[in-house]
Amino acid sequence: MKNGSYQKRIMGIYSYISENLYLNRPDIEIKGNHFNSTLFFGILTGLNRGKELIIGEPGLGKTTSAEYIGSILYQYPLGTIWGSEVSGHPEQTEEKIIGRPDLGELNQGKEQVVWSNFAQIPVKIVDELNRLPETKQSMILNGVDRGNWEYLNEILINNEYSLFATSNYQDRGTNTIISPLIDRFDVLIESRHPGANIAYSIGKEAETNHILRHPEYEKELHHILRADKPYQEKMALAEGICDLFGKYLKEQLEVEGLTLGERKKVKEEMSELEFDVDANAFVRMALAELSFCYKYGQKRSVDNCEEGCHYTGYLCHDIKNCASNRLPVSLRNYAQAAAWFLEDEGVDLEHARLIMPHVLAHRIQWKDSYLSKKEGEARDDPFPIYLAKEATEEIFQRYTEQREYLLEALSVGYRAFAGEEASLLEGDHPIYEEIKKDVGFKNE
Repeated sequence: MKNGSYQKRIMGIYSYISENLYLNRPDIEIKGNHFNSTLFFGILTGLNRGKELIIGEPGLGKTTSAEYIGSILYQYPLGTIWGSEVSGHPEQTEEKIIGRPDLGELNQGKEQVVWSNFAQIPVKIVDELNRLPETKQSMILNGVDRGNWEYLNEILINNEYSLFATSNYQDRGTNTIISPLIDRFDVLIESRHPGANIAYSIGKEAETNHILRHPEYEKELHHILRADKPYQEKMALAEGICDLFGKYLKEQLEVEGLTLGERKKVKEEMSELEFDVDANAFVRMALAELSFCYKYGQKRSVDNCEEGCHYTGYLCHDIKNCASNRLPVSLRNYAQAAAWFLEDEGVDLEHARLIMPHVLAHRIQWKDSYLSKKEGEARDDPFPIYLAKEATEEIFQRYTEQREYLLEALSVGYRAFAGEEASLLEGDHPIYEEIKKDVGFKNE
């Protein structure tokens, strides 16, 4: 990249949190760099305006990691972050999550909404999402997806926001996260146990967890968020306090977040990074396996794939559902963010392979027969992420075997799609059938 100053600052945030607040073990590697996946993906989520679902056992830092990242990256004092979180529980209400009527105005016959802090600030955290009953999860669907929050006859639209939601493993108090909501999360990450020795250190240094508090700025932000002013005006005032808190972080802790303008600049830089030829073809190959069905035209959760299909050896045979169009968007955004963070010139195969399992893990619905075959295998990841990593490596293996031929097939298909006379290449993979379909529809 031409300018690595922002990346240096973000690496400083990662290092500070990792060394002082969220002690951990590195569990992922890319291009010779070792990171903790919870912090790495959390920072990408904050930079990328993404939506992340963090799973894990109780008390392993799912919520606190998101709080620290949001506080430093967006320069909001930790107390404001705490006061803006939504807790998942059966009695949660729309008034607690989104907003409530202004009772004083209501008594005078006027409808006016007092918006919640959660709906207003850009750092959004839902703690224990799967303790919300399925009927209540739909309350946050539009807000999660587009940043649009509606209550009574009013609407609030977030121009910038990131969402972090946590989920404990299934027990008697949890519910299934509904499919429309789970698909809106870009990535699934596990917050892992750091090991006995690091866990012991966490107990000794627990008091440092409040170093990101600033009561004065928290009080000012509280007054701003509760004021009877237009939303955009309140956000401008809040950003001024956040800039002051950012200066405090730099002076006192020697760690520096990003202003609103800097976050916009970073987002622009990330979106300019292009996928190289290999990353492009690899992703297309994966999407073909996750959406193709020879008999029924595409994967549909209501159709049953029969035994003996010619494509039995591919993922399309082992899954129930079709990949949504949000999947490639999530993959693109996070792969670009990872490449930007590492100061690479573009998105390559290594970036795509790192991100792929985490955009797949929560979206794939595996067949019961496949799950029973794999559940007894030794693994270091939670089952959904393990299966997604296995699937990614299977696709990668097929890609390396067919690379030259596939690239040629895509090139020929592109020329044919553009109207040139070209004979499409035959191949033993769903991607070749997809090329035929695209060219066939174009030339009808």
